[in-house]
Amino acid sequence: MGKYLNFRQKKKKVKKKRSQLPLRLNILFVSVFLIFSLLIVQLGVVQILNGEEAQREIDQTENTPSEKPVPRGLMYDRNHNLILDNNPVKSITYTPPKHGQTADERLELAEDLAEYITIIKDQEELKEEITERDKKEYWYIQNTEEVADRLTEKEKELEGGDKYQAELNAITAEDLATVDWTPELLNIIAIKKELDQAHELSPHIVVNEGITDEEYAKVAEHLHDLPNIDATIDWERDNNYEGTLSAFIGSITSSEEGIPRENSDYYLANGYTWNDRVGTSGLEQQYEHVLRGRKEKVQYTTNNDGEVVGSEVVVEGQRGKDLILTVDMELQQQVDKIVEEELRTAINHPVNNNGYLEDAMAVVMNPQTGEILAMSAIRYDRENKEYVNNAYRTIYDAHAPGSAIKGATMLAGYQSGVIDIGTRLDDGVIKIKGTKEKSSWKNLGDNISDLYALEQSSNVYMMRIAIKMAGATYRYNEPLYNFDYGAFGELRNYFKQFGLGVETGIDMPFEATGVTGSNGLPGNFLDLSFGQFDTYTTMQLAQYVSTIANGGYRIKPHLVKEIREPSTEDGKLGSVLKTMEPEVINRIEMDDKYIERVQEGFRLVFTQGTAQRLWKDVPYEVAGKTGTAENPQYKDGELVANTENLSLVGYSPEENPEVAFAVIVPKNGTGAGQYEINHKIGKRIIEAYYEGKSADEDNEEE
Repeated sequence: MGKYLNFRQKKKKVKKKRSQLPLRLNILFVSVFLIFSLLIVQLGVVQILNGEEAQREIDQTENTPSEKPVPRGLMYDRNHNLILDNNPVKSITYTPPKHGQTADERLELAEDLAEYITIIKDQEELKEEITERDKKEYWYIQNTEEVADRLTEKEKELEGGDKYQAELNAITAEDLATVDWTPELLNIIAIKKELDQAHELSPHIVVNEGITDEEYAKVAEHLHDLPNIDATIDWERDNNYEGTLSAFIGSITSSEEGIPRENSDYYLANGYTWNDRVGTSGLEQQYEHVLRGRKEKVQYTTNNDGEVVGSEVVVEGQRGKDLILTVDMELQQQVDKIVEEELRTAINHPVNNNGYLEDAMAVVMNPQTGEILAMSAIRYDRENKEYVNNAYRTIYDAHAPGSAIKGATMLAGYQSGVIDIGTRLDDGVIKIKGTKEKSSWKNLGDNISDLYALEQSSNVYMMRIAIKMAGATYRYNEPLYNFDYGAFGELRNYFKQFGLGVETGIDMPFEATGVTGSNGLPGNFLDLSFGQFDTYTTMQLAQYVSTIANGGYRIKPHLVKEIREPSTEDGKLGSVLKTMEPEVINRIEMDDKYIERVQEGFRLVFTQGTAQRLWKDVPYEVAGKTGTAENPQYKDGELVANTENLSLVGYSPEENPEVAFAVIVPKNGTGAGQYEINHKIGKRIIEAYYEGKSADEDNEEE
């Protein structure tokens, strides 16, 4: 009985608990319903009663980003002498509001600004700047309705630019004659032209050249009357070494030119604006991504009329990163002086002055690292009778170098197996049927060695290597039997391993690779073997001799040594961001013993060979190769003069060389008493290098 009562009591308790659960849920549901109801009512109040005010708040807080350009990075030489700087320049800028301004509004602003500045001071230049179209556009603004009435029904249906052009076409010369085009009015139009080029919320330079302190001060004083105009400080590039190395430093566009229109998609996709200045040549172009810097980003707050009501800098701007070049500017200036002085002497020399000599080129580099120490090319402008620095010709102009490339031919012979160390060959005249005789500068004997062939610059030895590589059979005044024309490609492939006939890889936007001879006759193949068929640049010759100097490694030449962060302190360099390590393009496919054999031959050239007489008084170890190539001049298909290209390649010292050089002077006069300008330039470059090195060591000791 007791057990039954306990069970009934427990059952009642369970029922009681179950009856309380639905009540609590109902209370919760009602509470949630009331909260949502209140929210809906509140949203309705905001939407219906305060919607216009809320939208106004949204319009007033619309954010539009804009970017302001910063100065570019600087350039220093290897000794940290400042080469390229940024000079501050007073500037008047215009930043159009969002959605821009109408032509009428820009004209009104131009009229106000013209009260304080004249952007083109020379009146004749100002007249030339303002075109007939500019005048028509001005007349159009003053007579819009009249012009519109002149359109035909068909023209009125046109849209956009087509309709605008039709309106301008409707303006006649008689219309323009009704206006007094005073210098004051032309100045207004010139200012408006600048305003027309601006893009919304992007600062555009109206004028930064020729603005006087008084003009700048007046604009700064009246900025409150000149909406969207600002008086700021801009910058311009300043080369502290005048024209020295300017061809390789390169140039940038002006603010008027902005980004190149032909590559606008690329620049715009990479964060540029239309009026940004960019590098267009040389290192300015090659290292544009480094020199450009980080723009200052400004967040503008505009209202629904597009008017700026506030701004905030969200990203601080930073000047572009700096470049430390490999060039020694003191050596560079000396090399420029040497090349020009020797070219002057050669042109004034009775033998060399044949009416065609005009260029002398030289490259100096470190054969172990590829660092360019100096590059020079001087041209004599015969028309204006002046000497011009055209340093870019060292990588753009290609010439047949003659015997200077015989080291590559000898190594090709070794590696192809057609000769070996100590192979002796006949230096007698070679004649292929139907061609002229080919010989060395003199008959060196009927049993000369490979070393003697390099020392005394035998053409015939190289030609016999070529004949063997082509698998041909040679007999005097007969055709080359069984000649393998594929030998052209084989020999050129060996040459390419040294950088001859291919890009050197120098860090510039463009370099020439030379001209490959197209007439594949057997006789031309023999000419190729001693440097009188294909053409090469001075830079290619410098890379070639450096490859031999360093034991067979073709190193990429480069002009930039380091990239550094911009310094925050005047006169100090920023921290190193990147160091350009030596980059090996390839190791030539020749055994070390063969490379050492050619190095020995190059040593003999300067100690007892073709260069000995001219270099015997030089107190430094130098090895290398001389070169002479015939370069006949033709006019209207007829021979008018015989000239010669003089070349010289070398390195110093013989063991672990630290400097290599290449010199080429095309179209010299021929004959006895010729001024040996290639040797004169080479000797003075080596002397200047060691004198500079000695001075640096003395300074370090102090």
